[in-house]
Amino acid sequence: MKKVILVLSCAIVALMGISCHKTQNEITVISYNIRMSGDPHGDGEHFWEYRKHATINMITEEQPTIVGMQEVCPDQMTYLVENLPAYGHIGVGREDGKSEGEHMAIFYLKDKVELIDGGTFWLSETPDVPSMGWDAVCKRTCTWALLRMKENGKEFVFVNTHLDHIGKTAQREGLALIVKRIEKLIPENATAFLTADFNTVSSDTIFEPLKAKMNDACAHAAISDNRGTYHNWGRKEDPSAIDNIFYCGASADSFSVLCDKNYGAPYISDHYPVMLKASF
Repeated sequence: MKKVILVLSCAIVALMGISCHKTQNEITVISYNIRMSGDPHGDGEHFWEYRKHATINMITEEQPTIVGMQEVCPDQMTYLVENLPAYGHIGVGREDGKSEGEHMAIFYLKDKVELIDGGTFWLSETPDVPSMGWDAVCKRTCTWALLRMKENGKEFVFVNTHLDHIGKTAQREGLALIVKRIEKLIPENATAFLTADFNTVSSDTIFEPLKAKMNDACAHAAISDNRGTYHNWGRKEDPSAIDNIFYCGASADSFSVLCDKNYGAPYISDHYPVMLKASF
């Protein structure tokens, strides 16, 4: 009888372990400024046509659950959709809210994640229509998505943006607007991720409202990497750490700058992608 009880106890513990494992999601998040396709004369040897395969190679090799991409032009969006069939996507052009101009695109692995809701707003005083805000030199947008993990139904919010590269007021007010929208999008204690090319380092005071809501992955991950991300095609000896990921309602297991691998081109962009491995 004791043996039977022992066997049953072990079986119950094993089943509990399986159950606990299934309620824990492991997720890989990448933030990646793809560098707009531009013109062949401006980018020369780094023109999109010479490196576009390397972007596909990077995603295929790293297998992120979800990717927030910045500066995605319409032709790049078409190429990515055609060559990443395992991924669904959301995002619109910043010029017209449809297909014109750069996209703040979110790509998610369809066999692991399903899209529930999502949208795009503009970083401006009139965020619900295509518009330019404050002292920005171009239209800036933020794309958000509510998603569900297929394995156990857990939901999370994903936000992707690109702050202006010149306007300091636009950076500050744009990020403040994102924080206000995040407060509406993210329920208390919910899981969320924010990917971005912030065009400024996260020690800047404009991040204080965001840090009150979310954690800086580079600063808080158990294993982290504080190397810079914007390298200007290798011309900067000390790249600027302006690409980052913020999160809440999750544990940050590791944060890394993907600068040590060759994905099939000398540089896949003028920025290095950053990657967060997390669990929730």
